[in-house]
Amino acid sequence: MGLDVKSRSDAAWVNHTVEVLKKISDINLLVRRAESALRGYEIYRTAGFIDEFQAARSRIAPALGDLKLAIRDNPDQVTLMEATEPLILRRIEVAAESLRLRVNGDNEGSNALRDRGEGRGLMETVTGNLDRLAAGEEKLRATREAASRRTGIVLLGIDVIGALVILLLAAMLLSESQRTTVQLKSTLLETTAEKQQLEAAVAERTEHLVTAHDELRLSVNVLQSTFHSMAEAVLVIDADGNVLLSNPAAERMLLHRAGMNLRNLRAISDVFHGDGVTPLKPTELPSARVLRGEQFENLEMIVRPHSDNSARHLMVSGRPMLDAEGTISGAVLVYHDATTSRETERQLHQSQKLDAIGKLTGGVAHDFNNMLTVISGNTETLVAGLKGQPELQRTARLIDDAAERCAELIQHLLSFARKQPLQPRDVEINAAITDIAKLLRPTLGEQIQIETVLQQGPMTSHIDPSRLTNAVLNMAINARDAMPNGGKLLLETHRVVLDEAYAQANADVRPGPYVMLAVSDTGTGMPQSVQDKAFEPFFTTKEVGKGSGLGLSMVYGFVKQSGGHIKIYSEQGHGTTIKLYLPPGEGTTEAATSIAQQAEGGAETIFVVEDDTMVRNFVTAQLQSLGYNTVAAADSRAALQLIEAGQAFDLLFTDVVIPGGMSGRELAEEIARRRPGVKVLYTSGYTDNAIVHHGKLDDGVMLLTKPYRRNQLAEMIRKALNGGGMGAS
Repeated sequence: MGLDVKSRSDAAWVNHTVEVLKKISDINLLVRRAESALRGYEIYRTAGFIDEFQAARSRIAPALGDLKLAIRDNPDQVTLMEATEPLILRRIEVAAESLRLRVNGDNEGSNALRDRGEGRGLMETVTGNLDRLAAGEEKLRATREAASRRTGIVLLGIDVIGALVILLLAAMLLSESQRTTVQLKSTLLETTAEKQQLEAAVAERTEHLVTAHDELRLSVNVLQSTFHSMAEAVLVIDADGNVLLSNPAAERMLLHRAGMNLRNLRAISDVFHGDGVTPLKPTELPSARVLRGEQFENLEMIVRPHSDNSARHLMVSGRPMLDAEGTISGAVLVYHDATTSRETERQLHQSQKLDAIGKLTGGVAHDFNNMLTVISGNTETLVAGLKGQPELQRTARLIDDAAERCAELIQHLLSFARKQPLQPRDVEINAAITDIAKLLRPTLGEQIQIETVLQQGPMTSHIDPSRLTNAVLNMAINARDAMPNGGKLLLETHRVVLDEAYAQANADVRPGPYVMLAVSDTGTGMPQSVQDKAFEPFFTTKEVGKGSGLGLSMVYGFVKQSGGHIKIYSEQGHGTTIKLYLPPGEGTTEAATSIAQQAEGGAETIFVVEDDTMVRNFVTAQLQSLGYNTVAAADSRAALQLIEAGQAFDLLFTDVVIPGGMSGRELAEEIARRRPGVKVLYTSGYTDNAIVHHGKLDDGVMLLTKPYRRNQLAEMIRKALNGGGMGAS
């Protein structure tokens, strides 16, 4: 009986040793789990790894206490454990400090801590000590298993001796007892074999359980990390709409987390159909539909939280969950944030709408400018001829002023349509803005404070400087009108790079470097509905008669034609910022030149090619009044016939858009082949890209835009005759 008790005691100690080995393995796994979470955060910067690190860290101290309690009967192991425990705690402190530095964005401090190598050295020592602890326990387990086997052998020997004694006694008494003794020996051997098999099975099962536990823990960690790092919001709800499980994206996107009820969605947000106008009824909410058993994909809805004005466009997919009896026990809802893609679609639609308006505008500008050329030119003559009749002269001046106003409107429309012939050059932006600010001070008045914040260093942009001045002036006047009681106007310049992500969110942007010019005010700001239409021609929020609605549309056209990008940022009650992203310079800046033009006439012969009869008669009359001889043709075919007939002339003055099978540009090229060195002056109210490419006039080309005055005609004719305009190449 004593040996049997000892055998059971030996088996208990073997199990105790196995438990100690498991505790050592758990501590080793927790330390490595903390290390893995630290590395995971350094690589992916996911908040889930911080939670995993803290969870592992909180379990290390209790695990160390359990292990010390389990090995208290072994002085050598206790000594080794007391030396290892502070190393483990120090390693976790070093890891926690590194994680804190990473979370706070102090990469330099984290790298310095890592370069000291303290954590790596501590980890190597801890791993070695834990291995020594495990080895000691393995050795102790082997010793105890050997002792258990020896006890079993002694117990078996005693049993055998007892059996022999019984056998001898049985032989003396009855022959039948011999058979009984044999059966008893057989039973004893079977029992011993079963015991050994049971011990082996227990050891194997214990090893399998430890391995399975480690694999399960790793799988759970991977699933948790994946779930928490998903960009889509995921909600698992029960049959009453209570949130059982949610990921961080759900709390960020929907303001929902585990423990809440989806009925609260209407209490904290306004929910609409995809049109953003029609409210969703309670029975139409995704949670209500999916709990009725419906399955759906990409159900569109718009959520506007009461806490702010940032609406989210969501695409929702839902699947009900069924229990064993087929009853709906809950549901899974997945929300995809489509706000960015919908905003990109809206911007693309707006850009296409503005392009369509621009094409329509450019198409009618040519005919309008032809008529305005005749009206303004003849009215100018009429004003000069009515000096002796003041009343009629005033009437003529009113007509002249109206024609001038119409011409300005047409030029603004052409600017919006990106059909203005620009003359870009490399402009030093800081110097240009400084000069414009000086111009603005008397224009805006004393109640407007003008400030400039200019990034230091050379900063050039390839643009038309006069158009830039007009654009800033228009934006400044709009800002002044938005600050009726005074305020501050801020002009800023910066070098920026618009990356691929920004280009994907703004369909009309090419990624790359830009020069950013921002014009900000502290005025009333604009609601989103006004921002969406701000660039459309003739759209204005000002009172009737106080704005044409062409200011920002002209700025829009100038920026787009220059190869740039424009963006409005505004908040009601706080002000507006308009940012112009202008193309960077191509080379060195050029100094602005001012060439004195001679307005006198001459005696040369001017070859006029103009299809509009009224304009042709007006131009020839004006040129003749300046002393020039004129030859006229209505189209390119008639012009070439005159050239073939040997018609002599000194300057070809042709409209760009003419009938007869050739444009004005093609006619000039054909004449230049026949008469090298011919001088050419173009005129047009709409260039149609014949002499304007990529938004600017071709090199060596002179253009007189319609409508024009008599003195402008005289100046350009004289300049072209003096060598300014050459034939096309």
